[in-house]
Amino acid sequence: MSDDASLKRAFDWFRSQEDFARRFGEAIRRSFDEVFDGQRTGRYCLDQLTKVEKTYIGTKVEIIVQDEFGLSRGNRMDFLVADQEVDAKWTMKSGAWMIPTEAVGEICLCLTADDNRSVFSVGMIRPDDLLLGSAKNKDGKRRFNDLGNQSMTWLVESGQLPENVLLHLSAEIRDRVLDKSKNGQQRVGDLFRLVQKRLISREVLLAVAHQQDGPKRARDARLSLRSDGILILGHQAEHQRIARELGLDVPEKGSWISCRVVPATKGIVFITKIGESNWTPAIDDEAFVEGPESY
Repeated sequence: MSDDASLKRAFDWFRSQEDFARRFGEAIRRSFDEVFDGQRTGRYCLDQLTKVEKTYIGTKVEIIVQDEFGLSRGNRMDFLVADQEVDAKWTMKSGAWMIPTEAVGEICLCLTADDNRSVFSVGMIRPDDLLLGSAKNKDGKRRFNDLGNQSMTWLVESGQLPENVLLHLSAEIRDRVLDKSKNGQQRVGDLFRLVQKRLISREVLLAVAHQQDGPKRARDARLSLRSDGILILGHQAEHQRIARELGLDVPEKGSWISCRVVPATKGIVFITKIGESNWTPAIDDEAFVEGPESY
């Protein structure tokens, strides 16, 4: 890349953006979730999509990445990055990008992700005949050859994709959480009861509730789960403090985390004060104790 000033300029622009790796990962996560459309369909994985919907993920990634980084549309290619024409390329399998004739010789932003492993990668390259295989598909597109794959310059290689929580639950727990014989409020309650100490995104909550008012269901679940000592923490400042002091991941806006607590005694590592009492995460075999009235 060192002898390709235009490619280096576009690459350096992305590297200069604050939290660029996290933002790429969140853009891909959002793309998956929007195509799943869990609120309406209850879907949570790629295997549940049609072939056409899987194809559309690439378009969705392009749209959301453009919006996330505030990029203008290019004159020939998808984006303008530092005044350089850049084409977006997506594949579900790293190294399997298909390069059409019109993108040969152009700067390409190549994105891929594996939802099962919660990893994603983003690289940049200017494909030419030396870097592409000779075989073409029926549309005249070609894949990178070994040299092409080795020549990719990575912005993010094997970065952490925000977890698809429903996909990674055991089949038993997932079936209980998504049980259609229960109403949305009951399913949300089961979600926070059975999936504790893991961040729950708004998209997961909507897919489980299968309703538009998923966030309200989370608030209502706080009341129903209080008898079991289960806290449901959101992005409010006091909730973030509690999560931090309990040693949990701290929820940001649009996410929640649950944890069963018991009154704290001396010598406990993680203690938080709620009201006038101290609380600590419960151990699995500890007796259930009613949780704090308000937090």
